[in-house]
Amino acid sequence: MSQQQDYYSALGVARNASEAEIKKAFRKLAMKHHPDRNEGNKQSEEEFKKIKEAYDILSDVEKRKMYDQFGHAGINQQGFGGGGPGVNVNFEDVFGDIGNIFGDIFGGGGRSRGRRHASGQPGAHLRYELTVSLEEAVYGATRQIKISTLAKCKTCDGSGAKKGSKPIKCSECEGAGQISVQQGFFSIQQTCPTCHGRGQVIGDACSDCHGQGRTQQTKTLSVKIPVGINVGDRIRLTGEGEAGAQGGAAGDLYVEINIEPHALFTRKGNDLYCDIPIDFTMAALGGELDVPTLEGRIKLKIPPETQTGKSFRLRGKGVKSVRDGLKGDIFCRIMVETPVRLKDTQKQLLLELREQLDKDAVDHRPQAHDWFKNVKQFFDQPKNK
Repeated sequence: MSQQQDYYSALGVARNASEAEIKKAFRKLAMKHHPDRNEGNKQSEEEFKKIKEAYDILSDVEKRKMYDQFGHAGINQQGFGGGGPGVNVNFEDVFGDIGNIFGDIFGGGGRSRGRRHASGQPGAHLRYELTVSLEEAVYGATRQIKISTLAKCKTCDGSGAKKGSKPIKCSECEGAGQISVQQGFFSIQQTCPTCHGRGQVIGDACSDCHGQGRTQQTKTLSVKIPVGINVGDRIRLTGEGEAGAQGGAAGDLYVEINIEPHALFTRKGNDLYCDIPIDFTMAALGGELDVPTLEGRIKLKIPPETQTGKSFRLRGKGVKSVRDGLKGDIFCRIMVETPVRLKDTQKQLLLELREQLDKDAVDHRPQAHDWFKNVKQFFDQPKNK
């Protein structure tokens, strides 16, 4: 392998590339040129050696510093070298969980021990559905919830070991938590399959949790409902999910919000909608009435000749956004209500009013006039046989 390649060019990154950019570039190229994915392809094998050598230098702060200052001379002078069988790339650091997959797909080689990488098995994330009132969603609130979950064992304090005893060092990795699997000219570090990265195993297990470090428990949590939260929003309670096994990190609890139906308002986004019933005399003559808002009652002026379905917009009277703090609007839809249970005298007055309206040359029902006109045209048009 040539020792004079430009390591930055080999990975396709700029000289001022960040650690994350270097790792991302190596990951992409390693997946492309890995020899076991290109069996028999000598060119891919050589390319993989080059990018592995480049990553080994550029991912190490001291090696990169010497290379930037003195080039290959600085690397060789310090005895770092590059690209040989001794180069140890931690594939779990680069590929995350995919690091273990490499070992499964590409086969196992000779094993050696590496540094400790993880501690216990992490707990699962949990989901909880919480239904709140519209008022709680609008103004904010604090709610108490109860969940049944795997929590840290109180007897062994999560260690999994019997009280008075301690976990013992894993003999497979000698407490390192990782093993290195030799793959020909390079080695891959993997989580120890015996201790699962903890570096320790349970010798004398706790009788309550049977060595798991967690038991089924019910706990009460306080959930703060932020102002303006909406249906489908989630509140994350970090570390309140399942406890990890044998000291592993706890998962998170995600509280998903539902809002119960309201007697007056329907919510869409940050806007509120409500129906306002008025009698037909107010619809015809106009007037004022009190309508509800989140800030109290306000006067809504109803103009004369208002029809059912007419909507009035109250700007800035809706819900405060949980994200940007801006307020939505309230839309009031007018519903003209027909009077019921009329007395005979009242019916007579309405009959007299209808007679007067029918005799009047002015059309008092423009919508009805247009509707009847369209109906007549519909029936008068020739029918296709």
